[in-house]
Amino acid sequence: MANHPFTLPDEDRALSPHTGWTRAHWEAVADGLLNAVTPYATGGGALYHLPGGPPSGSGPRSDGLEGYARTFLLAAFRVAGSGGDDPHGFLERYATGLAAGTRAPGGDGPEDWPLITDRSQPLVEAASIAFALRLTRRWLWDELPAGVRERAARWLSDALTAEAWECNWELFPVTVGGFLAEAGIETAAAEAAVARGLDRIEPWYRGDGWYSDGPLRHFDYYNGWAMHLYPVLHAWQSGDAALLARYGGRLASHLADYARLFGGDGAPVHQGRSLTYRMATTSPLWLGALTGHTPLAPGTTRRLASGALRYFLDRGAVSPQGLLSLGWHGPYRGVLQRYSGPASPYWASKAFAGLLLPTGHPVWTATEEQGPAERSDAVTPLPVPGWLLQSTVSDGVVRLHNHGSEDARYDPYYTRLGYSTVTGPTQGGTGPAADNHFGPLVGGEPAPRTAIEPLGAGEGWAASAHEAGGYRVISVVLAHGATEARIHLMIDSEPGVAVRHTGWAVGEGLRSELHPVHGYTLEPPLSALPTAFTPEARLPVLTGHTGTAPEDRLFIALARLTGDDAPPPLSAQAGVRVTTPTDPDVPGPVHEITVEWTEGPRRLVRITPHAVRVG
Repeated sequence: MANHPFTLPDEDRALSPHTGWTRAHWEAVADGLLNAVTPYATGGGALYHLPGGPPSGSGPRSDGLEGYARTFLLAAFRVAGSGGDDPHGFLERYATGLAAGTRAPGGDGPEDWPLITDRSQPLVEAASIAFALRLTRRWLWDELPAGVRERAARWLSDALTAEAWECNWELFPVTVGGFLAEAGIETAAAEAAVARGLDRIEPWYRGDGWYSDGPLRHFDYYNGWAMHLYPVLHAWQSGDAALLARYGGRLASHLADYARLFGGDGAPVHQGRSLTYRMATTSPLWLGALTGHTPLAPGTTRRLASGALRYFLDRGAVSPQGLLSLGWHGPYRGVLQRYSGPASPYWASKAFAGLLLPTGHPVWTATEEQGPAERSDAVTPLPVPGWLLQSTVSDGVVRLHNHGSEDARYDPYYTRLGYSTVTGPTQGGTGPAADNHFGPLVGGEPAPRTAIEPLGAGEGWAASAHEAGGYRVISVVLAHGATEARIHLMIDSEPGVAVRHTGWAVGEGLRSELHPVHGYTLEPPLSALPTAFTPEARLPVLTGHTGTAPEDRLFIALARLTGDDAPPPLSAQAGVRVTTPTDPDVPGPVHEITVEWTEGPRRLVRITPHAVRVG
């Protein structure tokens, strides 16, 4: 039974053998979402005050603008994708709201939009409004009275000079500038804003299709739904072939890795901030098909995108009233940030970019094909973000081993050792219930993992160093099938330092195991831990202490996350041997760990105080 209130067409299992969904399903969901927000608009339609949570840090008026802007973008995809056909009158209501909101911006009337100022949330929403206006220009903007166009242009033009936060926000003036330049409004300033924003993100392109979201090592879904989306769409809408070749080529490289982040059940890996945007994770998939810059077959693109949309709808992302909730499946405050407000989930409107593709495009007419996680077991290194992806066909689970992404502050959605399509971080910081964590105990509590430094990623492995409680820790993971070998070395620690290591936090239908190999003792598991997936996750735990010999600062465990009912014993999946040879060319101890997979290759891990080599 559907876990949402929308009336959908019958499934088509011939065309879509994996999801049953077609373009008609996407259109029906878009219509359902747009109709559901209508009762929450102000009388003039300028603000949408949605229920479902406390206001964001920007306040209710800004949240109301967010409700207008993000749902307007959904309407733009829906109508532009239908060639202007608009039987529900979506564009008329957003045109009315545009006129009302810009009549006295900055005022305190019930319809007044807040002004766009430096580093303010209206700058974000201005980009969605400008993008929607550009998509629907001939049906909406060009039909507006001249006075309304002038007012709206004045309001939008503040985005051209507003200072942005040093992250994906640099692209919001680009999007506004692209529309204003196309419309012939303040063209010099608009073109300057476009050039400035594109220049500012250039140092953040790290290669192989990956951007950091700002100058630090922020790798998350903002790569796809912002850092690629805005430049590629601007180039595509501008008809700039050279610009599209540049940014589109980067997108194609990104999608080769990105497609591996979706599990067999349709779920994207649960990592990073703004996860309440949910199916916005599909937007770069559609973008590649839309612009012709994708390595994915049309049937794979649709299978991944429809799989993600259906995954969230089937699991309660939409309320009985048809509204997107603040959360992951259903409501869940653990994924929220200070900027999250009741309308924030409608960033998910970007998922509907695929409607811009005509009905006869191969992405809609091709038979669905399996995604990467459904084809074969795979362990894929991503050296730029410092990740190792591990997927298994039998359960469709994708695991992301994190040895390179970090937020400016400790954040469980960036600094844990692992993320997956079926688990989420436990709530809270680095207390005893923190999942996928290794650290010394300081005052009885595990020290946080900070200052993550990638040390490499290659065939079947990834490694990093980090700081924890005043100690330097080197961490290595090797993966084969569903099994992981997790290695942690406490550099230069004194004897007697207590350490703690945890595994995956899982609910019903999943198994999470840790098997102590070297330096650990198995402790009773923790239980009743809330995550985005279950209110009562179980968590395996290991503990240990450093000793006097070099090998006594080394800790090794086998780990496994699986949805299989009766997997073979974890302890039998690999043999591990530890040696500490001397090397006169290395200042400090050398540790060599041989891992021999039962049904795979033998790997030799060599760890020195400042490097990791795997052969």
